Amino acid sequence: MTKEKFAYFKAKLEDEKTRLLQELQDFGSKDINSGHYDPKFEESGNSEDDNAEEITEFTNDASIENRLESELKDTEAALVSIEKGIYGTCKYCDKPIDEKRLEARPSSSSCISCKKVLTQEM
Repeated sequence: MTKEKFAYFKAKLEDEKTRLLQELQDFGSKDINSGHYDPKFEESGNSEDDNAEEITEFTNDASIENRLESELKDTEAALVSIEKGIYGTCKYCDKPIDEKRLEARPSSSSCISCKKVLTQEM
């Protein structure tokens, strides 16, 4: 991969990291001890219907927060791989990851073939 491509993907990943951090901050706050984000739990009333709605919303937010946190972790790992000069190489087979895959998901750490094997999509 050329230096220009590394720079291009680094910029995309840095933009993605900024977006993910903003979304995580919108959902809640970062726990200083664990480093994880905790979704906000807002109480809107005292009736059973209100309580059920609050719990449902909190559960949905927690699920979204977990997905965002996972995406952030992958994005940060990809940025580290750029700094190490190994970005774009599959971590399982050491073959280059197709640039179309990286374009679609810049934080990818595996090639399509390995990903299919891992997710049993054969």
